[in-house]
Amino acid sequence: MVQVVQIPAERRERAGKGAARAVRRSGRVPGVVYGDNKPPFNISLDPKDVIREMARAGFHSRVFELKIAGENMRALARDVQIDPITDRPTHVDFMRFGVDTPIRVGVQVVFKNEGKCPGLKRGGVLNVVRHEVELLCVADKIPETLDIDLDGLEIGDSIHISHIKLAEGVRPVIRDRDFTIAVVAAPTRYEEEVVKPAATVEGAVAAEGAAPGAAPGAAPAPGAAAGAAPAKGGAAPAKGGAAPAKPEAKGKK
Repeated sequence: MVQVVQIPAERRERAGKGAARAVRRSGRVPGVVYGDNKPPFNISLDPKDVIREMARAGFHSRVFELKIAGENMRALARDVQIDPITDRPTHVDFMRFGVDTPIRVGVQVVFKNEGKCPGLKRGGVLNVVRHEVELLCVADKIPETLDIDLDGLEIGDSIHISHIKLAEGVRPVIRDRDFTIAVVAAPTRYEEEVVKPAATVEGAVAAEGAAPGAAPGAAPAPGAAAGAAPAKGGAAPAKGGAAPAKPEAKGKK
């Protein structure tokens, strides 16, 4: 049996943005009720009731009974506008329905027993493909949430819509395939490439070109053959080579 939540509401005659702002200034939340082949009308609600129900899972699939001036009216919350600064509701749309009218509704998926999932304990990741599943059913059979038990699932296991037991008369909108809801995927690893400093690379190249036995970093002597080891203890030749010998002076006669 679906749990029906009662919310008191008040009718408001004026419509439009100005009337809605006036309702917010008075401390209430404006809203509208439509559907079931009847004309829409405006209402106002206590913000505490709206915030309390929004904090619970399955807000859009929960059946509400609006108590308006002694009249009880069942409806679903279809849209909620939120203030971007205060995160408080600023407007709520409700859709009323008949008792036997099939309703297309999105139901939230809730995962349980994550601590008992061997695949997650081994470092796996739960990749959720669908956070919500669209169902088609009458209002009295709408489930608030679709609960999925992760107990015993290993890495590589996937969860399909066929793994969820639905009540009689409740079916998914997508019927042509057994679509995936979530997968316990393997962990992803990233390997960082180690980059050697430029100075280290240049030193290694110079060492490879040096003759065996030469001291690392020693430069070959000028004019020596390529790869020749530098002379130990020898005097360095003069720059530009040896100076030419001067001709002998001729004796005076």
